[in-house]
Amino acid sequence: MPFQFTVNGRVASVDVPPMTRLLDVLREELRHTGPKEGCGEGECGACTVLIDGLPVNSCLVPVIQVDGATIVTVEGLAVEGRLSAVQEAFVQHGAAQCGICTPGFLVTAHALLERNPHPTRTEAREALAGNLCRCTGYQKIIDAVTDALSSGGDKC
Repeated sequence: MPFQFTVNGRVASVDVPPMTRLLDVLREELRHTGPKEGCGEGECGACTVLIDGLPVNSCLVPVIQVDGATIVTVEGLAVEGRLSAVQEAFVQHGAAQCGICTPGFLVTAHALLERNPHPTRTEAREALAGNLCRCTGYQKIIDAVTDALSSGGDKC
């Protein structure tokens, strides 16, 4: 059964079983390898994507639920080859370590900054609570998120 949705601004059509996980469709069918499989149980956030603007664990979503939706992966945050403000802040603050969790953090942070361009540290911690990292103490990640738009950037 074919399903159609938009991924990072481009219409995609896939013919897969309706209960195929969105994560698998993105990675295997469409070659968007930014979302990572961490736990496969919706606990770690490594596979987070935006579905109609909301951060969602793509490992928990069957493709039938995104028919007609708009999806943004970490690859879709950069515009015309330029990193978004939150991506740039992650680089400047050294917030990325091994890279497995980074796409999920970036997508979740992007959604937060779209809603709240100047979050407090507490608001950033709460928004990112569903994303786990085993490499850092989260300090640099929170620094990057709270600093992302403060240096004059206007788009997260």
